[in-house]
Amino acid sequence: MELCQKSVLENGIRVVTEVVPSLESVTLGIWIVTGSRDEAVSENGLSHFIEHLLFKGTKQRNPFQITREIESVGGSINAFTGKEYTCLHAKVLHKDIVLATDIVADILANSVFDSQEIERERMVILQEIKMIEDTPDEYIHDLFHRSFWGDHPLGYPISGMEENVLSFQQADIVTFFRENYTSDKVVIAAAGQLDHQQLVRAVETRLGHLHPGPAFTKRKEAQGAKVRMNLKYRDLEQIHFCMGTRGIPYSHRRRFAGYTMNTMLGGNMSSRLFQEIREKRGLTYSIYSFLNAYTDTGLFGVYAGTTKDEVQEVVALIIQELKDLREGRIRAEDLSAAKEYVKGGIILSLESSEGRMSRLAKNEIYFGRQLPLETVLKELEEVSEYDVYDVAQEMLDSSTLCLTLLGTIKEGELSWRGLEL
Repeated sequence: MELCQKSVLENGIRVVTEVVPSLESVTLGIWIVTGSRDEAVSENGLSHFIEHLLFKGTKQRNPFQITREIESVGGSINAFTGKEYTCLHAKVLHKDIVLATDIVADILANSVFDSQEIERERMVILQEIKMIEDTPDEYIHDLFHRSFWGDHPLGYPISGMEENVLSFQQADIVTFFRENYTSDKVVIAAAGQLDHQQLVRAVETRLGHLHPGPAFTKRKEAQGAKVRMNLKYRDLEQIHFCMGTRGIPYSHRRRFAGYTMNTMLGGNMSSRLFQEIREKRGLTYSIYSFLNAYTDTGLFGVYAGTTKDEVQEVVALIIQELKDLREGRIRAEDLSAAKEYVKGGIILSLESSEGRMSRLAKNEIYFGRQLPLETVLKELEEVSEYDVYDVAQEMLDSSTLCLTLLGTIKEGELSWRGLEL
């Protein structure tokens, strides 16, 4: 029996599964390859709004019934919106997979977008936006994306701008949903103790009537580094900032070197940034690096929070660590430890049906096939010092270096001089 299988329905829906006989659970996800990147500026926030509304009633179930039916068998249901996809997911005992499929498919195919529910959920989303803005170490990431990507859809917050959320009407929501949540953009992924053909039949019964959308429109190319430095004044105890450069796409040939470099720089507590800036110098409580990969581009960055008196020094220290990577100053023991950390994270994520389900879906979305774990681990193991140097040369480019700060800092109080790679 094949552990991983894939079927494609006549309407283009892809069903990918992985059988894990040792698990009692199954996690099922409906992934729609539509996210905030697919919105015009006036539409920013619609994907996220729709994600909320999908739980607010269908032709068959009211909002309470949607959650009650899943929870009454010990399961859970939730959703999230990303830059390039939206996911509805449920976890249940394996005996209840058909029920989970019925509920999640009902949400996708039969949501009614009731006008009263739209008004109620509008207020919920506005509160969510305010909550993010009240959390500086989260809000700085939205500001950084806007600074870096400018008016490209990648630069706008997933939750939407407040003025947009206030303006959306029922017709806007329904039109966007019909045009973007089409069968050709749907990937159904499931992992756990399951029968692939049983799931395919259940999906065919409930979603086989959906239609594909118009011919795929290529997403707008993103250039990055629209603003070199952006200051957002706010009365805070710390200065929160993100600094970064253009990253690499999800399927980049050096992606494993990129993950390894990110880990070495600021991906864990033994990373260069954490050890040098927090442990040795005590200049910050929180500091880390991140690598956000998309279909055709990416964003590599560093977050830190520090006092106004120390921000210039912290920024300069980060620049020096970036320079060291760009110039190939990489120790063999650091490279080995980083590779093992990345490999361990991948393996540990597969101990849950949720992790396996997510891996199935992302492999299908970005590669159109499943990447064997053995191949991934082998490619990671083969990452060399030169590979990290090579990807650092590509990513750590002064022409795309961007710095965004939030706190009690004003124009002229931070010098950009010397902050070049």
